Amino acid sequence: MSYFDNIRTFVRVYELGSMSAAGRDLRISPAVTSSRISQLEEHLGVRLFQRTTRSLAPTEQGKSFYRGATDILAAVEAAEAQIADITENPRGALYVAAPLGVGRRLIAPQVPAFLERYPEVSVRLRLTDRTVDLTIEGLDLAFFLGEPADSALRIRKIADVERVLCAAPSYVARRGMPADGAALVAEGHECLNLRFPGATEFQWRLSTAEGPKRFRVAGRYESDDGDVLTDWALSGQGIVMKPRFEVAEHLASGALVPVAQATPPVPIQMACLFPHRRGQDPKTRLFMDFVIDRIADAVRGA
Repeated sequence: MSYFDNIRTFVRVYELGSMSAAGRDLRISPAVTSSRISQLEEHLGVRLFQRTTRSLAPTEQGKSFYRGATDILAAVEAAEAQIADITENPRGALYVAAPLGVGRRLIAPQVPAFLERYPEVSVRLRLTDRTVDLTIEGLDLAFFLGEPADSALRIRKIADVERVLCAAPSYVARRGMPADGAALVAEGHECLNLRFPGATEFQWRLSTAEGPKRFRVAGRYESDDGDVLTDWALSGQGIVMKPRFEVAEHLASGALVPVAQATPPVPIQMACLFPHRRGQDPKTRLFMDFVIDRIADAVRGA
């Protein structure tokens, strides 16, 4: 088992590009991480990484070994999955990613009940509004809003999510109530935007009488955290576009009010993305079934 642990550690160091990052991910100390890599190198008789005080890069031998090592891990995972399927006793770590709002409000509340039902499974939930790479980040599945960029992965649709443009009453009192998307642009409304590295402009896709249309909105406020945008909207700083389930309580209380209702946002898909082989793993399948059954109705009824 120690040799297998060394291989698993090598793969995470290779994928994350850092001893410390791999150690945190595997919940082992940097010293143990380094020791496992050294033991593996001694066993193979080659250096797998070139190390300096500031960088770590795989050698040609390391690149070659990585390809074989991932095959080994996949084979072991498949064998364990078959046994788990037979025994109906899934076990091991499950790596899950989700957008912040989806993860906090919908996914995280389901985890304790899932782990109570399957005590030999552990869930490592990563919440981020950026696009994640399942292969590089070693994820079993990722919940997302929108359209996936990677067609090589499998997708399981959950629901079409209604979105809403909304702002605090104080903002509407100060700036006026925009009637539609054209007014958002023409009247220079402060639009709160989700921005990630590489984004060049903001466009909101809204439903019009002529069909979906993109409006190039502008604003001084931007963040890569959707909950920050909600907080800014609540404090009267501008207009935000959010999935309705994320702001349902604020709309019900009157802390936020719908705006530009003549051109509501086009609904966005909520789905789950997973690699083909991970779908064979019973704990991955069980987690998807468990969570999706509980959140689909909540999303549709928000």
